[in-house]
Amino acid sequence: MKGKVLIISALAVSTLAGAEGIRKEGGETFLQPLQKRDSVLVADQFRYGFVLENVTEGTPVALPEMKPEKDSPIEILGGWQLDSVRVSGRKEKPARYDIKASLVLTAFMGGSYTLPDIPVLLDADTLVFRAPGEPLEVKELPIDMETFQPHDIKPQVKFPYTLAELFPWIYGTVMVLIAMAALILWLRYRERKAKENEVREPAHIRALRQLDKFRGDKFWKPENQKTFYSGVTDALREYMAARYGVGALEMTTAQIFEDLKGADIPQDLYDEMKTLFERADFVKFAKFTATDEENAQVLPQAVRFVTTTYEQEIAGQAGNDERQEEEK
Repeated sequence: MKGKVLIISALAVSTLAGAEGIRKEGGETFLQPLQKRDSVLVADQFRYGFVLENVTEGTPVALPEMKPEKDSPIEILGGWQLDSVRVSGRKEKPARYDIKASLVLTAFMGGSYTLPDIPVLLDADTLVFRAPGEPLEVKELPIDMETFQPHDIKPQVKFPYTLAELFPWIYGTVMVLIAMAALILWLRYRERKAKENEVREPAHIRALRQLDKFRGDKFWKPENQKTFYSGVTDALREYMAARYGVGALEMTTAQIFEDLKGADIPQDLYDEMKTLFERADFVKFAKFTATDEENAQVLPQAVRFVTTTYEQEIAGQAGNDERQEEEK
């Protein structure tokens, strides 16, 4: 028998020329498909071999040179593959090994095939590992008898989703929606509170607070004057709308002061404000540059207009209260 020899101590492989011994039953072979499926198709690969158990270190083992029969559809892919699946007796001399040896086979034609026995020379004995009792069934792809074409591979089976699989996604979606709704409600609450605070704040206080932002001569530079005059006149427009009930925010300068003619405003304040608004229009729309002297008068005039008209309002309310008391 020509084959290969394995010296267990070094796991080295060398050629062995002719070896005969007493033939003994060595056990069953194993057959393992490399593709995990319930049947073997044409060109599928599978591992065929045996396991030597409890082999003493230093024992020569000769493996047969396996060749398929002539015209056999079974092919052997490569040589023997060896693996020590267990090592025992490390503390004892000699050690013992379990050795797994196998070949990779394939078949290119469908049919039923009986695999050969595997004789193995172990020291002076020949162990024969019997092939499986049932033959190897190799199946061909089914042919459509109408078109004479192989059937296509079956698509992957799609199972319906279960509630347990969908629950994490449903739960996550619901939590995100709840968080978004809570954020929207909180932002609306803040906006509503801010508007309520603005409404509750007296008009003159709000106007003076806005005018206070424009203190300082840093706004007098030509490139900043448009922002300066726009901010001051916007604060005065809001105050006029709240104090006198005119639509100052949407009116032109001429329309505002036309409506204010009948209001209880001292003439000097009326003229100052009209001049201030007209100058602001020139700065904003005609690229006019006001002088430092004109700019220095803007905030004092605006503050004086707010405080004076507010004091008039307070005085008027007090007079009304006194007349009501007298009438009672």
